[in-house]
Amino acid sequence: MSDNQEQQPADIRPQLGLRQVINVNGTMTYLGASVVVKKARDAMAALLPQFVEMDDLQRKASAVIAEACGTEAGFITSSAASGITVAVAGAMTGPDFAAIEQLPDTTGLKNEVVVMTGHMVHYGAPIEQGIRLSGAKVIQVGQATFARRYQLDAAITERTACAVYVVSHHAVQYGLMPLDEFSAVCHERGVPVIVDAASEYDLKKFIRDGADIVLYSAQKFLGGPTAGIVAGHHQLIRDAYLQNSGIGRAMKVGKEGIIGAMAALQAWAKRDHLAVANKEMSYLQLWSNALAGRPGISTDTVPDPTGNPLNRLRVKVNPEQARITAWDLADALMRGDKPVSVRDHEVEHGWFFLDPCNLHPGQEHEVAQRLIEELEIALQSPTVIATSLERRRNRKFEALLRWPG
Repeated sequence: MSDNQEQQPADIRPQLGLRQVINVNGTMTYLGASVVVKKARDAMAALLPQFVEMDDLQRKASAVIAEACGTEAGFITSSAASGITVAVAGAMTGPDFAAIEQLPDTTGLKNEVVVMTGHMVHYGAPIEQGIRLSGAKVIQVGQATFARRYQLDAAITERTACAVYVVSHHAVQYGLMPLDEFSAVCHERGVPVIVDAASEYDLKKFIRDGADIVLYSAQKFLGGPTAGIVAGHHQLIRDAYLQNSGIGRAMKVGKEGIIGAMAALQAWAKRDHLAVANKEMSYLQLWSNALAGRPGISTDTVPDPTGNPLNRLRVKVNPEQARITAWDLADALMRGDKPVSVRDHEVEHGWFFLDPCNLHPGQEHEVAQRLIEELEIALQSPTVIATSLERRRNRKFEALLRWPG
């Protein structure tokens, strides 16, 4: 049985007046990230009524993280994004409490952070902002699709505090240095490497490839609560953890986040990943069969770009034949009381993806039904349904400016 097939609590969304979203988009923060596994829910519920010494709870979390991630130590913070900030801060201050309280003023400290230009991503906010929140200065290395060791070596100076490396589908996937080479250059110059691997399956690979600190989201593939996992070498982890007495105070995590993340890590180790992958592949086959022969629609199976053991179904839309663009079809699926959210970050190319990893039993059939319904409606249109991409891109920001109205 997969984690998503566990007995789920009654759906509270209708009671709150919220739409019952079906998620074939992925572990997206703006959709609530993922289905929290039962072991994590139970652990959180058990600890919430109780008092606990937080440093001691984090000490217990450190042991769980070390075992799960193959590291010396670790701790839980409020999110992987906050992990970036406190890890960078720790690299600048070390265990100096005066320097910790001084941040984000970095006077007298090493305060430069090197990052390859192709890793300057926007994951809901700019990654450079997460670095700059600590007071650090971002030094870009190379160009968007080209970064070599001589450029990295030249960017490192006596002011360099650390380096940040990003593993994400948002990042450029070619022309850049792999982590092992990037780490080797940094270590030759005495610079620690922080890896943002927020949405990655493999909890041990990045340390093996030279990372000194690795950051994961507890709430994504792990199926934990909203929290960040900071794992790595003991001294660097301690220095990052000490930021809870400084700028990290604004990013503090509750007891429920810590125990929930611990439980999610333990459940992940026992998960039948092969069985889950087989079930997810059956969803892709179901959707592919449902769309076979539809006018203007073709599909193919695409592996995850960062190497996670996950495939997605790409749905390609020919507007002239389907009578609708890929982005208008994605928008149509999001209408109504039970919207279907697809993975549409490449939709301007004429396709979107269906991600199978966040479905409750039976929802795979609802996804197929909604696709067919919207495609049938589009076929009745006398003209191609094609709204402005520029208008669509700006719609989110316009809605935010109207919030909470």
